[in-house]
Amino acid sequence: MKAAIAAEPVDSPVTAADMVQRARRLVPEIAARAGKTIASRRVLAENVALLKSTGLTRVLQPQRCGGFEQSLHTHLDVVAEIAGACGSTGWCLGIYHAHQWLMGLYGPQAQADVYGSDANTLISAVLGPRGKAVRTADGYRLSGVWPFCSGVHNAQWVMLGAHVEDAAASQPDSGIFLVPTSQIQIKDDWYVAGLTGTGSNSVVVSDERVPAHRFLSMPNAIDGINPGQAMANGDLYHCAPVPVLALFLCGPAIGIARRALDAFCKRLPGRVIAYTFDQPQIESALTHTQVAEAATRIDAAALVLHSMIDEIEGHAKARTAMPYERRAKARMDCAFAVKLCLEAVELLVYASGGSALAESNDVQLAARDIRAINMHGLLNWSTNLETYGRTVLGLTPNSPVV
Repeated sequence: MKAAIAAEPVDSPVTAADMVQRARRLVPEIAARAGKTIASRRVLAENVALLKSTGLTRVLQPQRCGGFEQSLHTHLDVVAEIAGACGSTGWCLGIYHAHQWLMGLYGPQAQADVYGSDANTLISAVLGPRGKAVRTADGYRLSGVWPFCSGVHNAQWVMLGAHVEDAAASQPDSGIFLVPTSQIQIKDDWYVAGLTGTGSNSVVVSDERVPAHRFLSMPNAIDGINPGQAMANGDLYHCAPVPVLALFLCGPAIGIARRALDAFCKRLPGRVIAYTFDQPQIESALTHTQVAEAATRIDAAALVLHSMIDEIEGHAKARTAMPYERRAKARMDCAFAVKLCLEAVELLVYASGGSALAESNDVQLAARDIRAINMHGLLNWSTNLETYGRTVLGLTPNSPVV
C-alpha cells in the first residue's frame, strides 16, 4: 500500500537537515499565533495545515504509508524547533509522531485503514490501559474514559489503551486499540495551567466494536513481538518501544527552554536591577552565571537525549534486544532531560523579577509548559529514580513499562 499525499512527496530526496529547515521556516508564523492557540485550548487548524503541507507530521510515518521514516534524531530536532515557536503545537506534533511510529508496529490491514485514503491522517492517543476491552468472536468491544488525549480535535483516529477481558486466555493481556474519532465523544474538560493549547481533553468510548487487526498487544510489543516488523525494511520500527515512547515526550521541553532563554536575553538590554543604584542587569556577574547555568542545562538535556537515541537506534540496526537495565536508563535519561530544562527555565523566571508574573511573558509561558511536561507519568522523576536505581542494584523491577 502506498497512500497518496498532497504535498512534499516522499519520492523527493529528503534529509534530516531538510526536515529541520522546514520546521525552522514555520517558526515565525506559528509563534505569532501562540497566544491564540492558548486561548483556544487546542492547536489551531492553521498550524495543523502548515505542519501537514510541509510534511512535518509524517517524519516517523512508514514509507509504505506515505511517510518519511526518518531517524529519531530528526524527530527530536523538528519537534524542538516547533515547540520553540509554540509549546502546545510542538507537544502535539511530538505526540502525532509517536503514534505514527506505533502505526509501524501494526499490520498492513490496520495501516490501510488509517492511511489508505489520506497519508496526512493524524492520530491522537491515550496509551495507558484506562479502558476495558472484551474479546469477541471477531474482535473486541471497547469501553472507557481516557483523559489527556492531546491533539484529539485535529485527529482522525485515536489509539486507546485497555485491559483485555478474556476468561479463556492463558494470561492477561492489555494493549492499544485503533478507533476512528467519529466513534468517540470528546469531553470539554481541558482547563489547565500548562500546555493549555494542546486540547488534551478526555475521550469516551461506549461499547464500540474494534476489529482484531486494530489491536496491538503492549506486552508483546515491549518484548519485540509485533505484526509490523515483518514489513519493516528499515531499522526504525525495531527500536525498543518504552524508551522511544518516553523520548516522544521530551523534544518539546528542549524547544520551550531554548525559547525562554532567548526571550530572557533579548529583554536584558536597558533593564536595571531593582533596589540598586540602577545597576544594568546585563552587566551583573549574577546574570552571567544565571544565563550560563540555564544554557548549559538545556544543552546537556539535548545531549543526553541524542546520546540515548544513538543507543536505541544502535540496537535496532543490529537487531539486538536492548537490555532491561539500558531501557530503564533510557527512561531515567528522559526524566533527567526534562528536569534539566525545568531547572533552566525556573532559574530564568526568578532572574526576570516581577515581570515574569505576566501570563504573556515568554519565560512564564515556558515555565508553565515545562512543569506540565515534567508531570507526565512516564517522566515522573521519583518513579524513574526508583526504577533505574533498582536495576543498578540488580533488584526486581517496580514497573512493567520499561
